[in-house]
Amino acid sequence: MSRVAFAAMALAAALGAALAAAPASASSEAAGSPASAGAATSGLTAPAAITDLLRQPRVAGEGRLRWFGLQIYDARLFVTPDGVDIERWTRTPFALELRYARKLMGEDIAQASLKEMARMGFGTEAQRAGWLETMRRLFPDVIAGDRLTGVHLPEGRAVFYRNDTRIGRVEDRQFVEAFFAIWLDPRTVAPDLRRSLLADPAVAGRAGASPR
Repeated sequence: MSRVAFAAMALAAALGAALAAAPASASSEAAGSPASAGAATSGLTAPAAITDLLRQPRVAGEGRLRWFGLQIYDARLFVTPDGVDIERWTRTPFALELRYARKLMGEDIAQASLKEMARMGFGTEAQRAGWLETMRRLFPDVIAGDRLTGVHLPEGRAVFYRNDTRIGRVEDRQFVEAFFAIWLDPRTVAPDLRRSLLADPAVAGRAGASPR
């Protein structure tokens, strides 16, 4: 896997690191609810990085992840006018943006992200070992205010950005599926956040099944 995997792992960071210690204590809020006023402070306009790759992107849903009341990140899911067929999301273009609220260490991010992928049964032992080494080698610490975006393209491709700078591209179908499954698979440890991200009616009506 290329250096680009670092961006993918960065995007998985906050969810994995927060939930690995105490999954039952994690909670999410739908953006716009009284408890989460201000969760989407950047508004609904898609960043240029997303508009360059997605046709007429719109926000399908957004939410905030907390851990023991501590804010971890705000998330937004961008889709095309056609929405996302969640039963076959691995073939569907979309973008997932996370805006971090605090610093997380790279090693913790790598370990926790791999744990989530393994928990859902993605990859062989050898593949996961390679993913972990890639994360340890390439994954930076994340600081408050960083905005990391993964643009999912059909046929197992993904392009990643840190803030508005393109970091690179991954063309590993199994890795890409395992990565975005952290949020979109029904087996996610944050089902409330998944529902918030898939709040748009064009998406929610198809949000029931695993992509595999």
